[in-house]
Amino acid sequence: MKQFKYMMMAAALVCGLATLLACGQKSQREGDKTAAETSAQAEDKTTAEVTPDSVGYLVKVGDMAPDFTVELTDGSKVTLSTLRGKLVMLQFTASWCGVCRKEMPFIESDIWQPNKERKDFVLIGIDRDEPLEKVKEFAQQTKVTYPLGLDPGADIFALYADRQAGITRNVLIDPDGRIIKLTRLYNPEEFASLVALINERLEK
Repeated sequence: MKQFKYMMMAAALVCGLATLLACGQKSQREGDKTAAETSAQAEDKTTAEVTPDSVGYLVKVGDMAPDFTVELTDGSKVTLSTLRGKLVMLQFTASWCGVCRKEMPFIESDIWQPNKERKDFVLIGIDRDEPLEKVKEFAQQTKVTYPLGLDPGADIFALYADRQAGITRNVLIDPDGRIIKLTRLYNPEEFASLVALINERLEK
């Protein structure tokens, strides 16, 4: 009888140790899962909370240009990532922007006209949150012939700069999809450097 009692006590001890071990393994797994989730959440938060620079850009030279699809005023659509292999210039603009109206004729004469026939260059003006007829009228008023696209809600603009930040802005993207120049407002010297960089890249 005493031997049976000892056997029962030993069995209970073994069972207790097994339960503790199982609980410990479960706790470790849950701890690992929680740590992984916390890390992922922190990474998502960091990505979502990019701080704009001094002129409102969320991107910088060297970054891969955020991808998007834009509908042009002629009804066609262009996806940025399909333009790999080409030098791409984006101009963020709007009809109410006086600086845009000042800059756009220079974009037309100094950048678009000399290069519009090239298959390795693309220029797209992206109009910030205005209806189609307004954008078409804007093109006529500024006498530009390069393609203009629609950006309802400024969602494309918000990929590149703070949604509330101002325009005009130019983004130059190399054939690999990386940003190589960013401009803000219209400064003749900065604009000349943009033109020079485009010419340099197209001569390669």
